Amino acid sequence: MKLKVFHKFSYGLYIIASEHLGKKAGYIANTTFQVTSEPPQLAISCHKNNQTAEVILSSGVFSVSVLKKEVNMKIIGDFGFMSSGDIDKFAGIKSIKGQSGAPIVVDNSVAWFDCKVMKSIDLGTHYLIIGEVLDSDEIADEDPLTYQHYREKYKMYSPKNSPTYIEKSKLEAELIPVSEQADEPEHVHIFNGESYVCVICGYTYNPEEGDPSIGIPPGTRFEDLPEDYKCPVCNASKEYFKKV
Repeated sequence: MKLKVFHKFSYGLYIIASEHLGKKAGYIANTTFQVTSEPPQLAISCHKNNQTAEVILSSGVFSVSVLKKEVNMKIIGDFGFMSSGDIDKFAGIKSIKGQSGAPIVVDNSVAWFDCKVMKSIDLGTHYLIIGEVLDSDEIADEDPLTYQHYREKYKMYSPKNSPTYIEKSKLEAELIPVSEQADEPEHVHIFNGESYVCVICGYTYNPEEGDPSIGIPPGTRFEDLPEDYKCPVCNASKEYFKKV
């Protein structure tokens, strides 16, 4: 079975949010899709370990925010790689309350949907949750963020709780022909044999490439990065990077 084939599926990136008894929770999803038109219904897939799953099933409501293409990566880091039990993901971002009572993230979004849970299906590791759309709106006439753009621009893989997660070592082994696996792959860029990985989310800083997203030019050594440098994905500080 070719694992890379699964990347041929087209996905967007969304924030799924809910609230129950004053507790807000949310996560980044790439499996959100319309399943019926009359009535309009959406389906989401949520890992059972996500605190948001419990909040959605308890409240019976959720929102879907469609992220814009040039998204602020701190939002990806907070909602995609941090737990709602550890940080307040909604602090400092713009949100509104939907008709259902669910919080709706409007920061860095192009559209949103407000939904009432109609059905949930236990899929083992995940819940498939069907929601009827109570309300929706367009925020900006901009391109939405696709998972392909996110993966190609930031060289990132799915988090472990994602339904599209593929173990990185298995995927990389598949991408390199067996006859070449003993040698250094041509597409891997090495700067004096060093790169630095964020132990929180897995983002890799390659000195040869720098970090153009925040103006760090190619050829900048990790030691020469500003002391307040943050991981562009999860906002972790330099102390959370290790040399590999």
